[in-house]
Amino acid sequence: MRDLSTFTLSRRRALQLTAAGAAGVAGTAFGAGRGFAAGVSALEAAARKEGALNVITLPRDWANYGELMDTFAARYGIKIDDANPDGTSAEELQAIRSLKGQSRGPDAVDIGPGFAVTGAAEKLYQPYKVATWNEIPAELKDPTGLWYGDYFGVTSFAVNKTVVSTSPKTWADLLKPEFKGMVAIGGSPLKAGEAFGSVFAAAIANGGSFDDIKPGIEFFGKLNAVGNFNPVKADTGTTVTGQTPIAIKWDYLNLAIRDGAVGKAEIEVLLPEGAAPYGNYYCQAISAYAPNPSAAKLWMEYLYSDEGQLGFLKGYAHPIRFNALNAAGKIPADLLAKLPSPAAYKAVTFATVDQITAAKTVLADLWPKTVKLG
Repeated sequence: MRDLSTFTLSRRRALQLTAAGAAGVAGTAFGAGRGFAAGVSALEAAARKEGALNVITLPRDWANYGELMDTFAARYGIKIDDANPDGTSAEELQAIRSLKGQSRGPDAVDIGPGFAVTGAAEKLYQPYKVATWNEIPAELKDPTGLWYGDYFGVTSFAVNKTVVSTSPKTWADLLKPEFKGMVAIGGSPLKAGEAFGSVFAAAIANGGSFDDIKPGIEFFGKLNAVGNFNPVKADTGTTVTGQTPIAIKWDYLNLAIRDGAVGKAEIEVLLPEGAAPYGNYYCQAISAYAPNPSAAKLWMEYLYSDEGQLGFLKGYAHPIRFNALNAAGKIPADLLAKLPSPAAYKAVTFATVDQITAAKTVLADLWPKTVKLG
């Protein structure tokens, strides 16, 4: 398979140029510097007039969102309200539904692809194509602009060496008696895209496939049956303190936990051996009921600009435009040096939206029956 460290997808060609330009900003480009090209100054002016942006479920230590939000707010004089920062993709969609017509409703959401499709089917989003639309891989976006991938990662293990003497190297190792009560994921896989990815990764490692998530569900059933599964949601605090000493999370989250734990705990981050890494991406979408639609569009332009995409990379999340940025020599060498070896990502592939949707249906049916938590 091809090397996804340069974002070359194995299912079909990574980039498919389209004739469509960015809606409302056709023919313009968003540069790597501080501002927009002249053609989108009207959008910036309208966003400044709104003066607010409502985002949701963006932890500051997730994919460098803290810095991205601070920079955007300071540059454009727009106050950002980040509601429910530790929530889930499902809760983001519910917020759009329940806060429809209210000034505090979400303007934009960052969600897993399965939830992106669900929201599109419910007409919860409005279409918008950013100026860099043509550099987003065709298979990672809705062709009408309802949603589009923003960054991707792979499932990894973070191990608190203060608590765990010998790190698990494989998925099978997680079943060993010495890891009793230690293994956790990022919430319920029925609600959180990150946790859903952990189950899909376990499926790939245990004889399953993108068309068969059942082995992953069965693996977590075994993990719980032997007493090793910890139902506490794994995050920075629980991993560093040792409440969830083995955390199965996206690589960019675990790497950020590792860096932030210096002086508090030694955290080892590894990709499980003996199985192809499972990769998944997140998506941006603008709410169909956004109370600040211009600010939402400006936020999209910022996130998909060179600067915004490199901001994701600073948080160890591979930006969706990685291939184009790398080909243009726009990724600083010191930033590349901080990332895991590209060799670790050579076997990464992505499930299609249809496969993810089908897997969610199977998960909803079998998870409560198989992984009995109470």
